[in-house]
Amino acid sequence: MRKLILIIFIFVCSHCSFDNKSGIWKNSDTIDVKKTDRFKDFETLYTKEQSFNQTIAPNKNLDLLLDSIKKNTQWTDEFYQDSNNFDNFEYDNLNEIIFKSKKISRHKINDKILFDGENVIATDIKGNIFVYSINKNEIIYKYNFYKKKFKKIKKNLNIIIEENIIYASDNLGYLYALNYMNKKLLWAKNFKIPFRSNIKIFENKIITADQNNTLHILNKFNGLQLKFIPTEETALKTDFVNSLALYKDSLIYLNTFGSLYSVSNQNSKINWFANFKQSLDLNSNNLFYSNPVVIFKDKVIISTDPYLYLLNINNGSVIFRISITSIVKPLVSGKNLFIITKDHLLICIDTNTGEIIYSLDIAEEIADFLDTKNKSISIKSLSLANNNLLVFLNNSYLVAFNKNGKIKKIGKLKSKLGTSPIFINESILFLNNNNKLIVLN
Repeated sequence: MRKLILIIFIFVCSHCSFDNKSGIWKNSDTIDVKKTDRFKDFETLYTKEQSFNQTIAPNKNLDLLLDSIKKNTQWTDEFYQDSNNFDNFEYDNLNEIIFKSKKISRHKINDKILFDGENVIATDIKGNIFVYSINKNEIIYKYNFYKKKFKKIKKNLNIIIEENIIYASDNLGYLYALNYMNKKLLWAKNFKIPFRSNIKIFENKIITADQNNTLHILNKFNGLQLKFIPTEETALKTDFVNSLALYKDSLIYLNTFGSLYSVSNQNSKINWFANFKQSLDLNSNNLFYSNPVVIFKDKVIISTDPYLYLLNINNGSVIFRISITSIVKPLVSGKNLFIITKDHLLICIDTNTGEIIYSLDIAEEIADFLDTKNKSISIKSLSLANNNLLVFLNNSYLVAFNKNGKIKKIGKLKSKLGTSPIFINESILFLNNNNKLIVLN
């Protein structure tokens, strides 16, 4: 009996983490199963190229040039700005909680939060919109658009803000504008088809797309439809949603069928389009997955499974294509493109040549830095701050790589991430797993 107990004890111990230095490996393999397993649903047999999974050490003399560090004061778009690309944010990196609110909602908060310069705007699955004043340390406005008959339906809200107005679309087919300072609903429209994209604003237009991949262009002052552009539909729905980005006079629209459209913001005519789905059969059950479109200068980055594309925004021509799948939205700074693959490789690519500058196994780098055994990790997002690449893990650890691919610091955030973090005034803002607003400097 004692031998049996000893064997069981040894087996259990071999599957537990005893990393007393950090605890970084704890629960890392169970937090984000949905993200790591989602690629199993996608057919990748059509590519003869094996997905890139090599490690490449950075050159010892490497000194990447990045965009200048920016002190950011607002976050009014789900993906920060029109291009969906992140800046090189300024951040104190002291990991100290300088503000903690009371619980904002009893219900699950949606992943993206916004900040207008003074207030945090968040939404939950009940359809509540919260405007939280950090200065007053209270909710200054709470609004729910929905009647009782929608009470039991989970609401997925997409929001963007401009001049104290929240524009919101949802999975019920509603699109509405709310002035949250005047506490007044300006207009509301029911399109009777669920919306399935982020929202962009260009001059007097609201731009969004529905689950049938129809692009809607509306007057932002009254919600009247100016134009709609039908595109290819997909019978099966996946985690990927339609993705919109803006660059000067062009709207870039990637739909769930895998087609990319460039549309003129002036006359709403299609400039060019391309398709990244290998099978063009409209009835095909092959699923398409991509991260949100990212624009950098005159280039469009499309990160699909299984290829990463860089395109000329003026004509849609492919500058280069690499067999790499990223699990995070790509990030570009200087001429450098940063991604994290499904094999958890942190990769830097030269956007001019397509050359891979370095490719690092994040888990292996963490293990070497902590002098521990290599175990699995679960990655939430990638950001850039103070010339450092910040890899946020789902267990609320933060791994900071310098721009040349060497770990500078590993630390556990003082509160667990409940939403994606945003960078404001040298601080990180997010809601924790208890729906409390946290400000870290």
